[in-house]
Amino acid sequence: MSTEATAPRSLAEALRSRDDTSLAALLRSRPDLITPVPTDLTQLATRAGTRASVVRALERLDRFALQTAEALAVAGDPATYGELLGLMAGDDGDPPVAAALPQALGRLREQALAWGGDDRLRLVRTARELLAPSPQHPSPTGLGPTVREATAGMSPGRIQEIVTTAGLPTTHDPVSAADALTGLFRDRARLAALLAEAPRESVEVLERLVWGPPYGQVTADPAPRLRWLLDRGLLLPTAPGTVVLPREVALHLRAGRAHRAAEPAAPPVTATATHPPKVADATAAGQAYTTLATVEDLLADWDEGGPAVLRAGGLSVRDLKRTAVALDVSEPVAAFWVELAYAAGLIASDGEADERYAATPAYDEWLERPAAERWAHLAVTWLTATRTPGVVGGRDAKDRTLSALGPGLDRSAAPEVRHRVLTLLAGLPEGAAAGPETVLARLHWERPLRGGRRDEDDLRTRLARWTLTEAELLGVTGRGVLSSHGRALLALPAAADHRAGKPEGPGDRLPAHHRTGSAEPLSPAEQAVASAAAARLLAPLLPDPLDHVLLQADLTAVAPGPLQRPLAATLGVLADVESKGGATVYRFTPASVRRALDAGRSASDLHAFLAAHSRTPVPQPLAYLIDDVARRHGHLRVGAASAYVRCDDDALLNEILADRRAVVLRLRRLAPTVLAAQTDPATLLEGLRAMGFAPAAESAEGDVLITRADARRTPPRTAPEPVPDGPPTPDATLLAAAIRAIRAGDLASTAPRKQADSAPLAAGELPRTSAAETLATMQAAVLTGQALWIGYVNAEGAASQRVIAPVRVEGGFVTAYDHTADEVRTYPLHRVTGVAELADGQD
Repeated sequence: MSTEATAPRSLAEALRSRDDTSLAALLRSRPDLITPVPTDLTQLATRAGTRASVVRALERLDRFALQTAEALAVAGDPATYGELLGLMAGDDGDPPVAAALPQALGRLREQALAWGGDDRLRLVRTARELLAPSPQHPSPTGLGPTVREATAGMSPGRIQEIVTTAGLPTTHDPVSAADALTGLFRDRARLAALLAEAPRESVEVLERLVWGPPYGQVTADPAPRLRWLLDRGLLLPTAPGTVVLPREVALHLRAGRAHRAAEPAAPPVTATATHPPKVADATAAGQAYTTLATVEDLLADWDEGGPAVLRAGGLSVRDLKRTAVALDVSEPVAAFWVELAYAAGLIASDGEADERYAATPAYDEWLERPAAERWAHLAVTWLTATRTPGVVGGRDAKDRTLSALGPGLDRSAAPEVRHRVLTLLAGLPEGAAAGPETVLARLHWERPLRGGRRDEDDLRTRLARWTLTEAELLGVTGRGVLSSHGRALLALPAAADHRAGKPEGPGDRLPAHHRTGSAEPLSPAEQAVASAAAARLLAPLLPDPLDHVLLQADLTAVAPGPLQRPLAATLGVLADVESKGGATVYRFTPASVRRALDAGRSASDLHAFLAAHSRTPVPQPLAYLIDDVARRHGHLRVGAASAYVRCDDDALLNEILADRRAVVLRLRRLAPTVLAAQTDPATLLEGLRAMGFAPAAESAEGDVLITRADARRTPPRTAPEPVPDGPPTPDATLLAAAIRAIRAGDLASTAPRKQADSAPLAAGELPRTSAAETLATMQAAVLTGQALWIGYVNAEGAASQRVIAPVRVEGGFVTAYDHTADEVRTYPLHRVTGVAELADGQD
């Protein structure tokens, strides 16, 4: 049997010749092809050739695979492997290109972007249309149309003139003339001889066009140097005033190369600095501790009700600035911390009429976890989130400002870029910090933009830059070096496991599935294991929480390190944070002490607390401050009438009434010990405190109301779900089921049927027979054991073709072994559209 007889004639036939492993590789690399599962291989091939699917597949090719596809687009259709190699390696050959080409071509075949044997290579038609040169969409190769394409609209007389001037004999029609001119331009020796006769100025024109763009402008009366080229077809007119350099001439001038420079190897990620691994880990751990402190400060600032939610959703610019001042960071960094807390489910809107942001119940649960686990939760959230703080302040498609916590911040590519950047850092020698530009160059090679552009506006470039910055902020990296706990987040082996030998290059230190730009993300179970491993590695590097502070005579307390959670919580109520750094300084004020008393603490409780947790004696000024505030606290009681003030000391009430600052409260005496106000209790409390008093709120029963700092929480909220970048990668179970269904459907649609007296069915059309014919054929098949081809419409109205072997027909149902589903099923006969016998030998 000849090679041509066995060569596939279509992509569907090429897919039909693949084994299950090859089909699984295709569906894994292009998961959109099984969403939903195709009915047969013909439908799979059709779906693989749709524009949206092909564009998605092309955008996921690396630079060299994309260059290979671009070369196939300007080669013949079909092309031979030798022709493709010539376009990639040039006339002089290029050993690295020749060595890498089979793998690149194999990837195109695996992803069903190319098909056919080495003697008849074809690019999928949609891919050829996208990559082939056209006036509207120039080819990335910079090549123009072929001679035949450029002369398609030329008059027969003009093309004969060109053929004659080029030294060729005239032909009998324009097609043969174009073929003769093509043959001349493809003959290296003859074209070189023709160009040797060209004036130097004409050759310079060709040199300016050779690497693209191949189009140029001419006047109605071209200069002599252009006229010489036009007369010999070395430039061909495409429109009035426009000429183009034919593809065959450009390839001759390029020495056969489709690209100025083929890039078979990925650019290496190089180190710009080296640090001791322990120093890098310690630096990262210090920043991880800062991460926890910053998130806690943010939530503490929003504890009693955060900023209002904008009508369109999100945080206002003013509130973002205020948050940045409170955290002592820049506004972009503040947006990062706010978005991280939101993505982790620690803050959300409260859903009230006057909607505000506040901590969620999950925040209290998060606070109870060990510090390393809290950091791992934030780090995993950052690694997998699609919300991108870097775009805050930019504009959306409708020219609206993008706000922190607002809509429109999701970028589906973010998790993949973050994962890839960290994986590249993991491939460097231990303690090496990568140069950002080399990381960006590597990412650009792995996912080049269509057309070969690369600039600051490229989203992937910006995502990569943000990843490097955010990883340092979070403590995933330290001094640019991926930390040991950061490596664990990616489920990579510890660096110590690779110290035995020197790696050959970036990426050689990684497992095989991490060495390309298409490493699959971890499953939730794998991510949980990685998170736990990262927490275990980080825990020894974090400072142990302290159970004491150092009280000083200037009404301050110094915490020489992180404090235990109960101690930090109580001290945060009793005192105000004055400064942070290696140590935290707290300051005691009348307002802070009153805040602790409002929270239900008594003076004796506060004295006992300070005595128990101070390594120094309680200073006398601090003890006096507590006693003085406690003595005045609660003498005034505020309740709801609209509001009232109650006090056993009528002299104190007289003092309030006499104070001009109380005018805004509109107080009047109801009884010697009671004042009424025309304001709400909260406003009355704040007004009296501003006047220097220490009132306490009371309930309708007269009991003192205790206010706690963590009282304001939203209802239970779920963290925002990441927006996936297309369909998820199918697992092995889904792949096996999908391939089995596709194979069975293909069997049903391609099984030969016996010729019927009626007209043959069109491809995909269901058989049609009467109910009596269907029943008789089914009953006969039960007796003979013959397989049948049936059309079936299910309860949802979906039609399908099936190959069945009937076992029993009764009660209006047929029980049969369904070859399509590979199981025994029962079908209602009234849903069978028709039946046909398979050809002999097909059952």
